[in-house]
Amino acid sequence: MRAPETTPEPEIEITPEIVAEHGIAEDEYAEILRLLNRPPNLTELGIFSAMWNEHCSYKSSKKWLRTLPTTGEHVICGPGENAGVVAIGPDAEGNELACVFKMESHNHPSYIEPYQGAATGVGGILRDVFTMGARPVAAMNALSFGAPDHPRTRALVSGVVAGIGGYGNAFGVPTVGGETRFHPAYDGNCLVNAFAAGLVRADRIFYSAASGVGMPVVYLGARTGRDGVGGATMASAEFGEEVAEKRPTVQVGDPFTEKRLMEACLELMETGAVISIQDMGAAGLTCSAVEMGDKGGLGIRLDLDRVPCRETGMTAYEMMLSESQERMLMVLRPEKEAEARAIFDKWDLDFAVIGETLPEDRFLIEHGGRTCADLPLAALSGNAPEYDRPWEETPPAPELDPVPEVDAIDALKILLAAPSYAHKAWIWEQYDSQVMADTVRGPGLGAGVVRIHGTERALAFTADVTPRYVEANPFEGGKQAVAEACRNLAALGARPLAVTDNLNFGNPEKPGIMGQIVGAIRGIGAACGALGCPVVSGNVSLYNETEGRPILPTPTIGAVGLIDDVGEMIDRVPRDGHVALVLGETRGHLGRSALLWEVFNRTDGDAPPVDLAAEAKHADFIRDNRDWIDACTDLSDGGLALAAFEMAESACVGVTLDAADCATLFGEDQARYLIACSFDKAEALMVAASRAGVPLVTVGRFGGDQVRMGASQATLDELSSLWRGAFAAMMEG
Repeated sequence: MRAPETTPEPEIEITPEIVAEHGIAEDEYAEILRLLNRPPNLTELGIFSAMWNEHCSYKSSKKWLRTLPTTGEHVICGPGENAGVVAIGPDAEGNELACVFKMESHNHPSYIEPYQGAATGVGGILRDVFTMGARPVAAMNALSFGAPDHPRTRALVSGVVAGIGGYGNAFGVPTVGGETRFHPAYDGNCLVNAFAAGLVRADRIFYSAASGVGMPVVYLGARTGRDGVGGATMASAEFGEEVAEKRPTVQVGDPFTEKRLMEACLELMETGAVISIQDMGAAGLTCSAVEMGDKGGLGIRLDLDRVPCRETGMTAYEMMLSESQERMLMVLRPEKEAEARAIFDKWDLDFAVIGETLPEDRFLIEHGGRTCADLPLAALSGNAPEYDRPWEETPPAPELDPVPEVDAIDALKILLAAPSYAHKAWIWEQYDSQVMADTVRGPGLGAGVVRIHGTERALAFTADVTPRYVEANPFEGGKQAVAEACRNLAALGARPLAVTDNLNFGNPEKPGIMGQIVGAIRGIGAACGALGCPVVSGNVSLYNETEGRPILPTPTIGAVGLIDDVGEMIDRVPRDGHVALVLGETRGHLGRSALLWEVFNRTDGDAPPVDLAAEAKHADFIRDNRDWIDACTDLSDGGLALAAFEMAESACVGVTLDAADCATLFGEDQARYLIACSFDKAEALMVAASRAGVPLVTVGRFGGDQVRMGASQATLDELSSLWRGAFAAMMEG
């Protein structure tokens, strides 16, 4: 080890302006001075900035995230690793399998540079999965954009969708679901939440904690450039007028390199060479090295002269904070170095021993014969700042003013033409949903379903949240996001195993925003506990504001469920002559509903209350009585009217609903499902519902070529043309 120099990088004076530019508060800088007993140099300041920003440290949310349930019957690994892991039973050879999954945001980069921002979001979440030894089998995305008529919206949609498709399709993972919404609150800050899931043998999961003193630290994958320098810090700040100047902080991705990196890593893992492994995501080399060392209780020394670079003259600061893509960091068994290097040579990827593990609490960075950083490692990660920020409870929502009756078909037409509810084929047709040949149900039909290869079991995936509800009532909105995700799984007969959360909010330093965060996390925790689906991974994305205007609070829930026999999966497509039934109680709740927003441009009223006991009971009823159910979907945005139309349209048959009033047709009461089945099965279901003590009523019938709601009607063809053409029409301007 080289002897450290006493005055590294003396040429740059750390001024209060430089500290502020790095997003470090005055009290945080005072703590840095206390820890070091000296001023940091620029590289050290950059390292603290990367590790103590909101994106990496969760300093505003850690207190509340600890309250979430994270253990359960199926949980193998909860939060704190690259992704969560749940047990899913044996493969065809009898080996126990696990599902590795996570959802993460790439919001700020996608607003600045939509294609690369979204593409590298996909790449990053895929690395989170395969770094644990799992081969990715499914991807989803949850997207939020501004008003359809905002001047940037169409360009953002085009770029983001192209980036997701361009990366995911080239990498070779099926995109099986997701959601897309539009609202003026996202005009200056779109949301791109990327989800990925993979399969791994339960006895071959790899973790990130380093172990062993003097073990080689190895750099794997693509070379380091200047793209993405400061990306994590940028993601932890509000946008202002200078947003275009942040373009250099957006990473550039290469899915073909990532595919080779995955194959090389999975091959390497089979050799027994890997002690620990971590992908280089936010804050790149800094975060990956610090987290590996901190989790293992070790120090790390890095020699940056050995880091493969694709640009000349890179400084230590740039190398440590670069977020160049398709890179991994590994602690290697030294006797396996030659074998490991040969694998990466075969895949035409860089392999470089760039450091070693240390026995002491130290993060030592050397470059050009000098010590560029010498820091206490634990203080960068495990001992990063944690805040109990002041928060204000969201005030009670205003009473719902009377909602006038409108013609039901006219109201339905408005919803069908709204970009948030119009048919999204324009989006998902740009994604490959069938690659790997195990997709059972792709986008557009509720939860996506992927067969567990070689078995009759399948995994179901969904992503859900209703930001209008969270804005009105964070606690009920948080509950509802989890409940709706579980309903989406139950509607096809799946048992929820666990969830991942992606908590998108504004500036936590504002007590009102912090109150939204607290309320939503409490609601999520209550629902996860009641519905038996612990939180095993996730991401917090804060400071989603532009010039002080926050997004709607958007705590997205990604849920994973298990189907024991894919042949018994409940369909979503009814048949001519089927009876339509609603499971659950209909009260006609219109507060914060899609009808209220899209038809009347109103946001008054409270979010619908979520009865978690009813949610659990009704989901069990669906699963227990699947033999009597021919088709099913949950009721959410747009209520019975929108759900009945979508089911009918998928079958190319009409539907007649007995109700005529808006509250019954468009109300968004929770814990409800729309069921379609034959008359004989309907009778059997009624008997079963009576015995189980759950409300089940007939509401109409599928058949013919008309959509009728009370006395109002239109042809299915007319409504279908409107629904299927509206999104493309918006994109064409």
